[in-house]
Amino acid sequence: MEQFQHYINGKFSSGVDYFETLNPANGKPWATFPAANEEESNMAIESAHDALYKGPWSEYTATERGKLLHKLGDLISKHANELGDLETRDSGKLAIETRAQSKYVADYYYYYAGLADKIQGEVLPIDKPNMRVFTTREPIGVVVAIVPWNAQLFLSATKIAPALAAGNTVVVKASEQAPAALFKLAELVDKAGFPPGVINILTGFGEPCGRVITSHAKVARVAFTGGSEVAKHIVRNTAENFAHVSLELGGKSPMLIFDDCDIEGAVNGIIAGN
Repeated sequence: MEQFQHYINGKFSSGVDYFETLNPANGKPWATFPAANEEESNMAIESAHDALYKGPWSEYTATERGKLLHKLGDLISKHANELGDLETRDSGKLAIETRAQSKYVADYYYYYAGLADKIQGEVLPIDKPNMRVFTTREPIGVVVAIVPWNAQLFLSATKIAPALAAGNTVVVKASEQAPAALFKLAELVDKAGFPPGVINILTGFGEPCGRVITSHAKVARVAFTGGSEVAKHIVRNTAENFAHVSLELGGKSPMLIFDDCDIEGAVNGIIAGN
């Protein structure tokens, strides 16, 4: 049985508590994952905070950040089939879907790699001759990314890549259901050469892991995709520290089916869009 580890502060570490995940194809356990406790969850946040405010990340130029993001995109592209197969084995999604999705996940990192050195402020016109007014963009701080089980690589990319491009550091909580692909992503992050603590990846349950990382005073933003019940907890947890929050709570796209439509094609579209 495979055993995965947290990725915190640039190191792979065994957890105190573990849980098993099942292969949906046969219903049998195939891997164990660490369930982050309160200490490990705090450690991830502290590592991200130190990487930004005490480590070298704040000294990286936008161009340097972009190069690292591009390198991570290259590694994801190279290992796309492996990432897709892990997601299939852990979640039960079709391999043809997970492999294809893994390949275009790299595009998010490429896009934000190119955007990194285009984040800029403005010089504002003012009617006072002895005053100069301008704006500058600064990192917001530690960003917590929480993603659901059904598209972890894709949805984490939409959170990790823009956060890093803007100079922030990230703590990613993989869903406790089917987290394998994100733990493989941690290996690629390590190979890409990001400074320790810039990207931290762990998994665990709502209590204590979810509570700790969303209520921590050093978290500046929480980006969440998932259900409305969990979102309510996140809003309450972040309110104490006025952390910024973005919530993507899902939805279903309606389809109109007419008498002359291609029924098979319509059904495939509904399945793909669900």
